[in-house]
Amino acid sequence: MWKLIFIGLLGLAIAEKIKYDNYKVFRIAPQTKEQFEIVRNLEDVSDAFSFWKEPNAEGIADIMVAPHKIPEFYDMMMKLDIPYDIYINNVQDLIDSEASPIQPLVTFNFAQYHTLEEIYAYLDYLAKANPKVEVVVGGKTYEGRQIKGVKLNFGTNKPGIFLEGGIHAREWITPATLLYITNELLHSNNTDVRALAESHNWYIFPIFNPDGYVYTHTTNRLWRKTRKPYGLLCYGTDPNRNWGYKWMSGGASTNPCSETYAGSSAFSDVETKSLSEFISSISNKFSAYVAFHSYSQLLMFPYGHTKDHLENYNDELAIGKKAIQALAKRYGTQYQTGNIAETIYIASGSSMDWVKGTFHKPITYTYELRDTGRYGFLLPANQIIPTSQETLDSLIAMFKEAKVRGYK
Repeated sequence: MWKLIFIGLLGLAIAEKIKYDNYKVFRIAPQTKEQFEIVRNLEDVSDAFSFWKEPNAEGIADIMVAPHKIPEFYDMMMKLDIPYDIYINNVQDLIDSEASPIQPLVTFNFAQYHTLEEIYAYLDYLAKANPKVEVVVGGKTYEGRQIKGVKLNFGTNKPGIFLEGGIHAREWITPATLLYITNELLHSNNTDVRALAESHNWYIFPIFNPDGYVYTHTTNRLWRKTRKPYGLLCYGTDPNRNWGYKWMSGGASTNPCSETYAGSSAFSDVETKSLSEFISSISNKFSAYVAFHSYSQLLMFPYGHTKDHLENYNDELAIGKKAIQALAKRYGTQYQTGNIAETIYIASGSSMDWVKGTFHKPITYTYELRDTGRYGFLLPANQIIPTSQETLDSLIAMFKEAKVRGYK
């Protein structure tokens, strides 16, 4: 997106964080095919429009509008008779509310968001403190950072579960949730958690996109992509459109400035290339792959390039229903489940689809965590623990049902 790229360059020039004062996020609901097409192309009409949620299967979209374009936006919606609501009145207010007080990390606080440095220090601490924990490096980044995770070893010959977070940089709730779940797998006394934890080995990577995540902390809280330059003005691919299964089969862009830019080729970014090599090297050690995103409250499974019901669709749908039923019990949080293309929209080149299509792993899911748009990517820190708890509840139910259906 030209707006975010331009603002990013300006931010670098003045060495200050990008501000979003008086930017608003609207929920818009086109009613006709013509309205839907107009909404879908809003980002191309003006660089002051930025989708937080692209038009989906239900015909709704969330879009951030720059202050100077808000009168024009109101006029456009009125003339086209497109219903809308204001979901976020001032984006910067939510960003400011995320800031945690600067204090020594005597203990790791799971109820706040952390920097990459703090997260990596915590992973290192776990490995030193617990013989079951091993730090693993799954890849590297364009800016030279490690993509660091942990392996939890609960015994030999146990099926593995791979958990992925933070592939989209601005989705801070995903690494926060994985860190909480990691701690619970190691330390919880709950019998269901212990049964799930100790019947598997775990590969957990809280942040697949470290460069982008660091950039959200230092410069632009709403950055999504990686940070590799493409030309003079554009940076990064969408790392969840850059994997090599059905790459560029729909729902991705060839424009390097787009939020959904799929890259110059499959695995054109070192992050996806190196991670794919690592995952390939351990492909015989795990049977389930679960990716975490935000937002929308969805539990999706392959595939994103087609609405066809392929491979073990019926089992994954049934398992997904059990999982979201369990998730709703604690706080009443309602999710939907289904394959990507039917549930939201066509989207090709994702990590989950690559794992499913390449290695035919039977249990492959993607969570879109809280919320449904009132906070969007800026979910308050006081929702980290509830989000994490209900997500762990759903994982317990997911793997119980998978076992019932004959999967490891």
